[in-house]
Amino acid sequence: MIKDIVIAVGVIVGIIICIVFMIIAISDLIIVSKNEEEKSEEERLNDAMRFYILATQLKYKIRSGWDEKHWNIKKERLESVAEHIYGTAILALSIYSEFQFQVKCDIDKVMKMLILHEIGEVIIDDITPFDNVTPEEKAKKEHEAMEYILGDLIKKDEYFSLLLEFDERKTNEAIFAHYCDKLDADIQAKVYQDMGCQNPLEQQENNVVFNSQKVQQMVRDGAKSAFDIWYEYDKPLYDGNETFSKILDYVKNADTQKYTNFLK
Repeated sequence: MIKDIVIAVGVIVGIIICIVFMIIAISDLIIVSKNEEEKSEEERLNDAMRFYILATQLKYKIRSGWDEKHWNIKKERLESVAEHIYGTAILALSIYSEFQFQVKCDIDKVMKMLILHEIGEVIIDDITPFDNVTPEEKAKKEHEAMEYILGDLIKKDEYFSLLLEFDERKTNEAIFAHYCDKLDADIQAKVYQDMGCQNPLEQQENNVVFNSQKVQQMVRDGAKSAFDIWYEYDKPLYDGNETFSKILDYVKNADTQKYTNFLK
């Protein structure tokens, strides 16, 4: 008798929970529908164009890691933040294509995260780990900037939620996207190395990266090139992920220029 009562109570509780979730989901739909209905066509046009124009300012923002204060790459035109974003997205598609059985994630969600993940840099610029800004400080500034860039988009809450998820790195999608973000930078460092654009380690007196004791130790331990520093610094990031570790090792030993020789 008691067992039957417990089972009945469990069923009732389960039904109540399902109903609550249904109400929440319906409420969200109603809110979105309401927002859509409340916005005039003029407002939609303005908000869509505002977001586009602001976000695409990243085409004109240079990645700080390559500038005179950092690696001082010897190239007339340096990689922009927008080009980095494109690189992360292409990298995600490449890895998902070849290692899908090892990558358990929603690739469409990953693509949204990667497309959006740097929009805060429209306002705060590209802050590196060597720029005397704490991770907490950077996160606060970046989140405020992201919210401003998203403005009054109908999907602003969805997009901002994806950005927070990316920063927290707890879901499969966020972890995969984070690895793509880091690995794209590692690959670009190797591309510049193979192009002959990196300066020798003996000519890095103005590079703030060399203020790091960790980097100084890498030089003492035998690092010979700029990419050696990138490799040793970032390799621990991929511990526990065999796919990304293998790709980084492959990049270290590969001639990245062989793929583009036919274009010259």
